[in-house]
Amino acid sequence: MNLEERIQNGMLFYESGHKSPENQEIEKRLDKERKHCKEMMFDYNHCRPGNQEERQSILKKLLGSCGEHIFIEDGVHMSYGSHVFLEEHFYANFNLTIIDDGEVYIGDRTMIGPNVTICTTGHPIDPTYRDMVAHYSIPIHIGKNVWIGSNSVILPGVTIGDNTVIGAGSIVTRDIPENVVAVGNPCRILRTIEEKDKEYYFRDLKVDEPYTSRQGNE
Repeated sequence: MNLEERIQNGMLFYESGHKSPENQEIEKRLDKERKHCKEMMFDYNHCRPGNQEERQSILKKLLGSCGEHIFIEDGVHMSYGSHVFLEEHFYANFNLTIIDDGEVYIGDRTMIGPNVTICTTGHPIDPTYRDMVAHYSIPIHIGKNVWIGSNSVILPGVTIGDNTVIGAGSIVTRDIPENVVAVGNPCRILRTIEEKDKEYYFRDLKVDEPYTSRQGNE
C-alpha cells in the first residue's frame, strides 16, 4: 500500500524519508499541492473586502466542491483545500483553520464562529511514533444547519449531526448526534433542541417576531 492509500484509509503514514520511488513521487506531489493551497489561501486572504466574486472563484478552483453563497472571512487556512467539500450557504467567521489531509464534508447552511479549527490529522500517543513523525488522518463530517461556536476544535473522525449547536470553546473528540446543544472539553450533550427554542433566542430573551411570519420573506 502506497503513501496516499495509507492516508486515505486512516492508517499511520510518514510524509518523509520514503525509499520506494513511488512514495517519493507521491511525497513530492503532496508537497506541491500543499504549497499550491498556501498560494491560493494567500490570494484569498488578501482580496479586497468587496471583491466577493474573486473570492468565490478562488474557492471553486481550490476546494473539492463548493456550493453557491459561500462566505469565509479573512484568515482562512487549509492544508490542501481539495479535500474540503462545502454545500450551499456556508458561512465561516475570521480565522478558520482546516487541516484537510483527510476529507472534510460540511452541509448546507452551516455556520462557524471565529477561531475554529477542524483537524482531520493527529499523531500517536506513544512518543516512539511521534519521534518518527507518524500521522493519521480520518475524515470529518459536519451536517446541515450546524452552528459551531467560536474557539471550538473538531478532532479527527468526528461526525456532527444536522441542526446541532456546538458551544463556544468546545473540544469535540467524539460524534455528536443531530438536534442537540453540546458544549465543553471534551464536548458533551447539554440538552436537546426543543420547541421553546423557537420562542426564546437567548436565555430569557423572547423572539418578538415568530419565525412563521418570516417564512417566504426576504
